[in-house]
Amino acid sequence: MGDARIVATRERGAAQRAAAFAVWYLRVVTFLNFLSAVWVSFGQDLRRHNTENYFTPYLLTAGFASGVFTMFLAITMRRRKRAAWILNLVLSGLFLLLFAFALAFPEIRRYPQNWISCILTAAFVASLVVGRREFYAKGDRSNPKLAAAVAIGGLLVTSLIAAFLVTVTNEAHDAHRSTFLDRWRYGVLRLVSVAADDSRFPGITTPNWVNVTINVLSTLLILAVFYAAFRSRRAVDPLTEDDERRLRALLDGYGDRDSLGYFALRREKSAVWSPTGKAAVVYRVLGGVSLASGDPIGDLEAWPGAIEPWLAEAREHGWIPAVMGASEEAGTVYARHGLDALELGDEAIVETAEFTLEGRAMRTVRQAYNRVKRAGYEVRIRRHQDIPADEMAYLLERADDWRDGATERGFSMALGRLGHPDDGQCMMLECTDGDGELRAVLSFVPWGPHGLSLDLMRRDRDSENGLMEFMVIELLNRAQEIQITQVSLNFAMFRSVFERGARLGAGPVLRLWRSLLSFFSRWWQIESLYRANAKYRPIWEPRFLLFEKSADLLRIGVASARAEGFLEAPGLPKWLHRKHLESHG
Repeated sequence: MGDARIVATRERGAAQRAAAFAVWYLRVVTFLNFLSAVWVSFGQDLRRHNTENYFTPYLLTAGFASGVFTMFLAITMRRRKRAAWILNLVLSGLFLLLFAFALAFPEIRRYPQNWISCILTAAFVASLVVGRREFYAKGDRSNPKLAAAVAIGGLLVTSLIAAFLVTVTNEAHDAHRSTFLDRWRYGVLRLVSVAADDSRFPGITTPNWVNVTINVLSTLLILAVFYAAFRSRRAVDPLTEDDERRLRALLDGYGDRDSLGYFALRREKSAVWSPTGKAAVVYRVLGGVSLASGDPIGDLEAWPGAIEPWLAEAREHGWIPAVMGASEEAGTVYARHGLDALELGDEAIVETAEFTLEGRAMRTVRQAYNRVKRAGYEVRIRRHQDIPADEMAYLLERADDWRDGATERGFSMALGRLGHPDDGQCMMLECTDGDGELRAVLSFVPWGPHGLSLDLMRRDRDSENGLMEFMVIELLNRAQEIQITQVSLNFAMFRSVFERGARLGAGPVLRLWRSLLSFFSRWWQIESLYRANAKYRPIWEPRFLLFEKSADLLRIGVASARAEGFLEAPGLPKWLHRKHLESHG
């Protein structure tokens, strides 16, 4: 038994090393291809090698298009895409057979470079075969057909554009000798490489910028084809009625553990369950990132049983696993499964029994509260289930009128809906002015039996300044009446930077970081959210971003921004977009 395990471990290690070699080989070739595109003499050397009984190793050509091609292969191979492995094996295998056949001719095998090229290509093929089990990630089943359609249609369009550019910029003195078919073939070759042999095309002489432009067109085409060919699985089953029923049962038993737990019921999310059904990881796939939100739902002891299948599913489909808004406790559990942590900021939690407006530190807040109260504003607090249907319809209408922008923000700390019958335990705060007209609403989701977590804030822009603060204070003052002991308010991103950066003796790096965040706060309200929360003198609970590799942080950041509604997927045709799911709240 022990010997078998040792052999299996060695085989796995050999496969991992072989897979790593294949990826790094493609990265080196990518660098050389781009280098040949910008370094003219290197590109000319490659062209000479390809026309004078020399040949270069697998995928080593000159041009931006070939560079992008190998770059995408390197990226998709690093993500362990099975389709990329198959494509590389087929292409490199054909190259190797061609090289082996060519070496049978004396005029070919007398050049050492050709032997080196053949050996490098053979080493790459061998690494693919040895490391085959490391390339397991599945793509979307529709990818091959979509990639073929994009390739055929795109090649037709780009080749015609290339032929047109060659025609209008031809500087040859005997241009009449070339036909349209010649110019089209010349353009197709330039799509492949800027170092293509043009000796077979008398009557065609084009400026170098035309060759580069055509090659850039092919680069764009390759980007589109590769996007279509190696997309991760796009469709993930959203929460079913059974999933939601089971999640609600877990929240009834363990909902007081995490203030963000109720947001797991957001409808576009999916759930992976532990074998016992006592825990679940709730997530959404965006841009090839499997983005979980908050802590796993359910029994702490069962968390690993849900985390492991979630990670296994991510690896199976080539998704990047990440967790947004995890608590320190959850981060510790995830760390045992290979995830690293980056502190995002802090969640403001107010213990209602300890909140008071008394004291010098609360003077400004107390004055603002009294000013709004004197203006005649009043707050009504009700559970959603206690609001009649016609009144709820009016609240929804007004809340929608006050919404800022077409897209509502939120993913990890927003429910995405308002007034749904299943959310009867949510708490609604309605604020009216002295004339009894509705001016603002706040909605909180339940956090266990005696807690609330802020979900939605809407107000009339013409209402009194400080209205939201007035409503929150009213909630805190009347907490005992509605049997609430703790309230989770807004999340303050990079809260510690603003707090420590303002202290005496803060270092230059910290002060610079604080200044940079203050600058971006002009658009994203980073600092204002911190200050809005700090006035309640809350308990600050850190929240973390969890990830496997730091190299994936950029993609995770983009996916998180899309999930929260700050970023759309730009520049793609609608038929290539993932299904857009509206989010409200």
